[in-house]
Amino acid sequence: MNNFKYFKLDLVVTIFGAFAAFFIGKHYLGTVAGGWQMLFLAMVLTTLEISLSFDNAVVNATVLKKMSPLWQRRFLTWGIFIAVFVMRLVFPLTLVGIIAQVNPWEALVMAATRPNEYAQIMLSAHHSISAFGGAFLLMVCLNYFFDEEKEIHWFGLLEQRLVKLGKMKAIELGLALVIICTFANFIAPQEQLTFVVSGAWGLVTYIIVDGIGGILNAPDDEKVVDINKASIGMFLYLEVLDASFSFDGVVGAFAITNNLFIIMIGLGIGAMFVRSMTIMLVEKGTLNEFRFLEHGAFYAIGSLAVIMFAGTLFHISEVLTGFLGVGFIALSLVSSISYNKKNGN
Repeated sequence: MNNFKYFKLDLVVTIFGAFAAFFIGKHYLGTVAGGWQMLFLAMVLTTLEISLSFDNAVVNATVLKKMSPLWQRRFLTWGIFIAVFVMRLVFPLTLVGIIAQVNPWEALVMAATRPNEYAQIMLSAHHSISAFGGAFLLMVCLNYFFDEEKEIHWFGLLEQRLVKLGKMKAIELGLALVIICTFANFIAPQEQLTFVVSGAWGLVTYIIVDGIGGILNAPDDEKVVDINKASIGMFLYLEVLDASFSFDGVVGAFAITNNLFIIMIGLGIGAMFVRSMTIMLVEKGTLNEFRFLEHGAFYAIGSLAVIMFAGTLFHISEVLTGFLGVGFIALSLVSSISYNKKNGN
């Protein structure tokens, strides 16, 4: 029951979201059965968002535990607003507006009155979104495994060698560029430049965000790190990381429904649960208790990045994506429990 307190607000929002989804479905489809259908789709999207983003919650927790209490609270308030409203509503509308050369209000009207046209425009940006988000997530994964200061290894034979390779300057960036260019060779010629440029911007965004974090995390003249200043950089990193996770979910949601409002409700509820899981992991010290859980999350992030790239070549089921992420997390938990038993923890 102690864990329930973390999800009280999420459950309240879920109830309101369910009512909203039902009436939206009843309005668009004109029947009570249509309302139940849209409610079901919203809950499916919520479930997928949670399963796809559990690794995101773990990585968020690794960063959030280093932040000041003030910025932890801001992550919960400002972060939820950005995740639910900006990334699930404003971002798709802005993207469609840019592609269709209309203002956000006209894009919203299109989503409400011509959902098929709206969905088609949104899906046309799939290559750009996948390349950008995949590149950012790939750098997050590679930076973790090539970190020279990394001491705990899950798959020792592999990870110890990666740490040694991490001594090579900018090896993460070089490897990411190779992967992006390799995938670009297999997509349609007319999409190759867009894919590479978008991927390059994903890499640049990571470098900028990581650089800002490094500057803000630098000690002052008294060799003491200002935790509040450092927390600003970590907050920025978490928001871009969450955005990269949400790209794939927002686009993939159109395979389930083309109704923007149902997508926002379903993914928004899921995003709130992910935020609550993050806080629970931090406050209960779960990352310290399960030493390989963090590893599992970063392996899941790496697999998601590759899946986002591969998704530009052929359709990959969201169920498979979620299964891989949950699979890595589950395997890391089992390994952690086994380690604890062997070492009497």
